[in-house]
Amino acid sequence: MSTAPDAQLARFRLSDQYLQLKNSFHRHLIQQIDERNLDIDRWDNEQTDRFVLDQIRRYVVDQRLPINQRESEALARDAKDELMGYGPIQMLIDDDTVNDIVVNGPDRVFVEREGRLSSVPIRFFNNAHVLRVIQRILAPIGRRVDESTPMVDARLPDGSRVNAIVPPIALDGPCLSIRKFRKHALTSDDLLRFGTISRPALDYLQERVTNRTNLIVVGGTGSGKTTFLNLLSQWIPSSERLVTVEDAAELRFDHGHVVRLESRPPNLEGERAVTARDLVRNALRMRPDRIIVGEVRGDEVLDMLQAMNTGHDGSMTTLHANSTRDAIHRLELLAGFAGYTGSESTFRGQVAAAIQMLVHVSRLKGGQRRVMSITEVAGLAGGELVLRDSFRYDIQRGEHLDLREAAP
Repeated sequence: MSTAPDAQLARFRLSDQYLQLKNSFHRHLIQQIDERNLDIDRWDNEQTDRFVLDQIRRYVVDQRLPINQRESEALARDAKDELMGYGPIQMLIDDDTVNDIVVNGPDRVFVEREGRLSSVPIRFFNNAHVLRVIQRILAPIGRRVDESTPMVDARLPDGSRVNAIVPPIALDGPCLSIRKFRKHALTSDDLLRFGTISRPALDYLQERVTNRTNLIVVGGTGSGKTTFLNLLSQWIPSSERLVTVEDAAELRFDHGHVVRLESRPPNLEGERAVTARDLVRNALRMRPDRIIVGEVRGDEVLDMLQAMNTGHDGSMTTLHANSTRDAIHRLELLAGFAGYTGSESTFRGQVAAAIQMLVHVSRLKGGQRRVMSITEVAGLAGGELVLRDSFRYDIQRGEHLDLREAAP
């Protein structure tokens, strides 16, 4: 089948003529809604579709626009996305094959599919258009972005992670990054099918989580730390009470007894901020069986270690690091930032008492995600933490090695 008509339509949708037309029709829709005092927020998809299609037919006739039916239908879809969704990127958000969406100003939009980043034929009208979409994302969760607060972390209703940065910090216009969450959480069978982990390693992790092992999921950017933490949570017994702490609520636990806490940035006066450290401290008073911190990245590290050391066995978190040894160094660095003034050996003793396991996940060059190692924290020796791999992924052989029998 020829793809020429699709290519022609794609070129048309990227043209300045189409962007001007879409902008004009959007203003027309807003005017009609205001004049008729319509409450479109209460409409379902079918009602919205009928309204937009009816308006586009009238608009094309009234303005004598030289566009065909396919172009008219594309305009209706885009206008609905502007009206009810997130504008040009709504189709990418709806696309289950897209993992990440990156907007570098109005003319450069990229997506990641299967671990590979590529540009897509999508344009915003101008910088103000990008900013309008960003503000629509932020409005429901009470966040803001402007010249005084040019950077913000947020989330979509489905938990997808959002970061936005705007001028004057962003020199080429507003930038938006969205890391999408899967509509259906990964299961153990999915990880086995993808080769992310071996069956013995998976069974081992399930046993350790069920038996309340304190652990940290370690990995670099885009390695799948949060996704893996969600998977581990599936094995927590339903009788236990969980309290989660996050900067932007991303964790989705299929669990009957979860209290979800989210930090809050300061207001315009720089006051009333609620930090992750505040929430971890408060979580200790909420009678949790386990505390789950989305990511340890600041001074909450000391309180998280304290929680793990004071009866909240089975607590979990993630940490940005490129190896298990690097994770220990990062914990020490964060503790220093948090004001810890004790000796290194004392701190390492706290780590050894608090954390029993490190799970290192990574994204390989081809985009595949693998559990690189499952490492036991086996105590202290000569002031240094003893780390012992139970499982390790051998890149050369392309398989997970079970090292438990080889351990002394």
